[in-house]
Amino acid sequence: MTLSVTDVTAGFGSSTVLRNVSLAVEPGEVVTVVGPSGTGKTTLLRLLATFRRPDAGTVAWDDRDIWTMADDERLGVRRQVSMVFQEPSLFNAPVHRNVSYGLRVREPWQARLRRGLRELVGSSRPADTVVSALETVGLADVGDQNALSLSGGEAQRVAFARALAVDPAVMLLDEPTSNLDPHNTALLENAIERARDRGVGVVVATHDMHQAKRISDRMAFLHDGELVETGLPEQLFENPTDARTARFLDGELLVGDRSGSRAPQSPTADP
Repeated sequence: MTLSVTDVTAGFGSSTVLRNVSLAVEPGEVVTVVGPSGTGKTTLLRLLATFRRPDAGTVAWDDRDIWTMADDERLGVRRQVSMVFQEPSLFNAPVHRNVSYGLRVREPWQARLRRGLRELVGSSRPADTVVSALETVGLADVGDQNALSLSGGEAQRVAFARALAVDPAVMLLDEPTSNLDPHNTALLENAIERARDRGVGVVVATHDMHQAKRISDRMAFLHDGELVETGLPEQLFENPTDARTARFLDGELLVGDRSGSRAPQSPTADP
């Protein structure tokens, strides 16, 4: 299933955050969105997640406008998209219950009641998808541990496992490793790659250019609400078509700086 935005514009009050942005994620690919802070990366992810409706443009699921669907059909699409935020939000409960949360809220009330009764008498065990998700992030041995006792890096890996356990078609990750040490970053990047290998489409907003180069199938550079350039990582790093991309990757471009629209050209000799 392809999730896409086409010519979307979004803002808050009189401030426009995104202008005419188009981007798609295909099954089994990792798309990283890079750009300065405050340039609209999180807003773009929230549009893809259907957390809000764009002011203009289309958010589509396999070329069907999600916001023209009936409410129950749109809910069905939304349940195939999961999101991981920069800060994990875990409950005061065992890790496996945190990871199974998305599964539980998707169950009919009768199934939730039966499962609750099984848990009361101690005959319940985590679902296979929960066990698999914890194994994917390297936390298979902490399922019974209270989630609030984990380190920050472990907590973020639990948040990723919770998003993966619902078997999503698309995962949206908002700066998922910005507060992590190299060890936890590597484990989470490995989990992203394993999700991609399962056919999940993944969109990652990141400030880490090394990470973008490592995990991307495609990169998108967002600046001041404009999608400046998309392409293969090697293209953007080695031969960008827009001067703003080159300046950003060199650490020179800030929010609000609109100078340059084409990549610098090699000088040529006078005839």
